[in-house]
Amino acid sequence: MGLDRILFQSEQLGKVDTQNRNNLKLFVDTILERMTMSSASDVDLGSTSTRGLVWYRIDGDKRPDLSNAPFSVDQTNVIILSLLSSRGIADLREDKSADFSYETPLASGDMQRFRATAYLDMGQMALNMRAISTRPRPLRSLGFHPSIEKGLMFRHVRDGLTLITGVTGSGKSTTLDAVIHANNEDFNGHIVIIGRPIEYIHSSAKCIVRHREVGQDVATFKDGIVQSLRQDPDMVVIGEMRDPETISAGLEITDSGHKVFSTLHTSSAVESIDRIVAEYPPSEQPRIRIRLADVLRCIVSQKLLPKVGGGRILAKEVLWVTSPARAAIKNDNSSEIYQMMWEGWNNGQITLEQDLYRLMRQGLITPEVALDHANNKRRFQQLV
Repeated sequence: MGLDRILFQSEQLGKVDTQNRNNLKLFVDTILERMTMSSASDVDLGSTSTRGLVWYRIDGDKRPDLSNAPFSVDQTNVIILSLLSSRGIADLREDKSADFSYETPLASGDMQRFRATAYLDMGQMALNMRAISTRPRPLRSLGFHPSIEKGLMFRHVRDGLTLITGVTGSGKSTTLDAVIHANNEDFNGHIVIIGRPIEYIHSSAKCIVRHREVGQDVATFKDGIVQSLRQDPDMVVIGEMRDPETISAGLEITDSGHKVFSTLHTSSAVESIDRIVAEYPPSEQPRIRIRLADVLRCIVSQKLLPKVGGGRILAKEVLWVTSPARAAIKNDNSSEIYQMMWEGWNNGQITLEQDLYRLMRQGLITPEVALDHANNKRRFQQLV
C-alpha cells in the first residue's frame, strides 16, 4: 500500500507499449481540452478526496465534472504516473511530490502549457494542473500607474528588486510574464528566468531570454541565481523566494547591480517585507532589513476577485520604495509604510483597500466582495 504500491505501479507502467502510453496521454489531453473550453484555471484529479471525479476551478470555484463515471484510485494513480518522467518519479520517491510542466495542442492549433504538481494524499496519487496563458497580457492592461509601469521597465530603472506577491491563484505569474514580455520587446539585453517548473516560454525578441528549470537545467534556485552572475544577464527572474538560501542569493545578485523580479506567497506589501525578514534568525534580522531596504524597489500584492457579471478582476496594492519608505523598512515601522501607500497616489502607490473601493465604485465588484477581500477592513469601511 501507499508509496510502495505507487512505485510498483510506476514500474509496471514502464512495461506498457507505446500505443497504450499514447492512449493515456490522449485521455489526459481530452480532460485538458474540456478544461480549456470551460475557461477553467485548474484541474484536480486523483485519490479518494475527489470521489473519483475530475474537478475544475471555474471563476474561482472548484466544481466536479459529473458527466463521467468515477475512477478507481488505481486508475487515477496510473493516469497521473503516466505524466511523470524518470526525474519526476525520483522526486516523488524522495519528496512525496513532483513539480513539472506539460504541453498539449488545442483544437485552435495553439500549444497550451500547464504547470502541474503530482503529490501523495493518504498514500494515493493526486494531481493539480494549472493552465498557463498562451499569450502574455500587455503590461498596459494591468492598470498600473504610468510611473510604476516606467519603474518596471529596464530602460528606465536598471537595478533593484521587485516582488509580485499574492496567495495561490492570484495571477502572480500572469503579471510577471506581462512584465517580462514588455521588457523583451523594449530593450536589447539578456533576461534569465529561473523557475520550477518553467511556465510560459518567452520567444526572444529584442532580448535573449533564457529559461532554466530547477531540477532539469540547474539543481536549485540558489545555484541558478549564483550561476547567472557569470552569464551576463541584465534582468534575472526568480520563480519564487521560498527559503533563506534563495532570498540571500536574490539579494546578492541585486546588490551586484542587476534588475531582479521574484514572487512571494503573501497578501500585502508589509507582510511581504516581514515574511522575508522572518526567514532569518532574530540575530540576523536587523542586517537583513537594511539589505532589503537598500535593494527593494517595488512590491505589487494582488488578488483576483469575482467580477459582477462573471469572470474575475484584478485588485492590487503597490508600494514604490521611496527614501522615507526605505527608512521605515530599516526601522521596522510597518504602519508608516501602509500610510505612505495610502497617501502616495502621485507616484503610483495605492493600498489594496483603495483599489477595492475604486473597483466597487465602478460597479465591477460588489460591496460584499470588496469587504471580504480587504486586508484592513476598518480602513475600507472608512473609505465607504
